Amino acid sequence: MRRFLSVALAVGVVALLAGVALAQMGGGPAAGGMGPGMMGGGMMGGGTMGPGMMGGGMMGGGTMGPGMMGGAAGEAGAGAQSAQITEEKAKELAQQYADTYLKGFTVEKVLPFTGMHGTMYSVELKGADGQVRTFHINPLGNVMPFGGPQRRSG
Repeated sequence: MRRFLSVALAVGVVALLAGVALAQMGGGPAAGGMGPGMMGGGMMGGGTMGPGMMGGGMMGGGTMGPGMMGGAAGEAGAGAQSAQITEEKAKELAQQYADTYLKGFTVEKVLPFTGMHGTMYSVELKGADGQVRTFHINPLGNVMPFGGPQRRSG
């Protein structure tokens, strides 16, 4: 009897996991998911995917919705994603952040670097006692504190 229950439990767990995986993939072609097989026409074969995965969905040619990536793409349309901030705007955003959260810090350096989705900026702020804070600012203008407080020697 115990053996039967353990086998039944294992089958139930596998069925549950398969159901969760199917729900995550979109459920099939009728629900806007992928076509027959795993990737279109068989396992990684030819064929087309449905609109839910790569054809105009999250990774396709469409634009992202208003809640994705924290930008203003929903209000301004597709052009808002390609509009990247300038070095001056990055400096201004970093100073606004410092005025709000780090009293007495001023922007010391703004260094551009290439990120995954465009030009990002590494901004160094300096405090009255010689503390240094580093921020990253992404192409959409989001300020991200990087690391903790540091001291410069010399």
